Amino acid sequence: MARRESAAAGPGSRALIVDLIRSSGPISRVELVNATGLTQPTISNIVRRLIDDGVVRETGDTVATRGKPRSMLVINSRAAYGVGIHVGADTLTCVVTDTRGGTVGRQLVAAPADGRPESVAARLATLYHDVTNGLGLPPQSVAGMAVVGPGPVDVARGRFVALPGPQRPAGLDLAHALTGRLGVPVLVDSDAGAAAVGEFWGRQVSRERTFGCLYMNSGIGSGVVLDGALHRGASSNAGKLGHVSVVRDGEPCHCGNRGCLEQYAAPHVVVARARAERGLADRLGIRPDDPDARAFDVLARAAIYGDERARALVDESAALLAEGALALANLWDIDTLVLAGPGFAVAGSIYVTEIRRRLAERAFAREVHEVRVDLSSNPRDSAAIGGAALVLQASVAPGHGPEVASRV
Repeated sequence: MARRESAAAGPGSRALIVDLIRSSGPISRVELVNATGLTQPTISNIVRRLIDDGVVRETGDTVATRGKPRSMLVINSRAAYGVGIHVGADTLTCVVTDTRGGTVGRQLVAAPADGRPESVAARLATLYHDVTNGLGLPPQSVAGMAVVGPGPVDVARGRFVALPGPQRPAGLDLAHALTGRLGVPVLVDSDAGAAAVGEFWGRQVSRERTFGCLYMNSGIGSGVVLDGALHRGASSNAGKLGHVSVVRDGEPCHCGNRGCLEQYAAPHVVVARARAERGLADRLGIRPDDPDARAFDVLARAAIYGDERARALVDESAALLAEGALALANLWDIDTLVLAGPGFAVAGSIYVTEIRRRLAERAFAREVHEVRVDLSSNPRDSAAIGGAALVLQASVAPGHGPEVASRV
């Protein structure tokens, strides 16, 4: 059961009640009163509106008490659907989830070869229509779409400042362009932050947890969820853990800093080291024209299956990333940390083991509480799933982030 919350009976109360039902359901109205401190009439009014909107439903189950039996409440998984598209270096991954975060559809396509902003917008719109039409989703059932990538992002204007790979839709307000094409609300956000919200939402994590997500794809990022909401910072670019310096006057980074964690622990760096070792890439089956993502998967698989040199390279990356996780845990006093992103898809267990060990030995608050460290159940799609969660959270539990016009 979640901790007792103190909230006024205002717009934020709806988000609070949705969060509690999402993470603690099935739950009764009386339990909601006890958990929130809101009055019974206030809870009844909010729940009635949520039921009328289709966001919450009664299960039909009851709990026997001395008085009237208590009906139990749960989130209606079919209340709305969210669409998330992750923009990678050369691919676009589209995922559709239901209101509880369950994946109902997925499609992976190549990014536009020419990389022009207009081509990217057109491909995103086509992908949205292909997936939602293929699933037979009525337009009114879709809460919106989020397009997520490594950023930096300008959430207010709905645009990426820059993206990796050939497609660089900088200079185009994607949210505005896509909203006009699709007729649904569109958000643009960071992939690491989205992954944090997706893991928080889909795992039914309680808002009482201080929840962190460490995200690794081509780069390294993080997200922290506090009281049910993603901590965004001044411009929604918080959590860039990969751009914390770990080597004084080290390797220059594209961000303008030197010695960034990304320059020593990210997959492309590990792959470069493998290619630099005479004969190693050939022995592992890494081809010269392999993209870094595929090459890292090959290297990680070899590490898992006992290749000593491949394991040493992955272990070195894991040790550095564990230092980043330690900093994240100490800064935010995190009690739950999930590893997400394609970089953890194959050798995630190696990273989890090292991070657990480091936090157990050196976390500042280790004598007060442990930090639970888990691997995402779907590391490759976690950012796209998180994009869908962003629009669903903003729609059914408004007040947690960028506004999305409710469709439920």
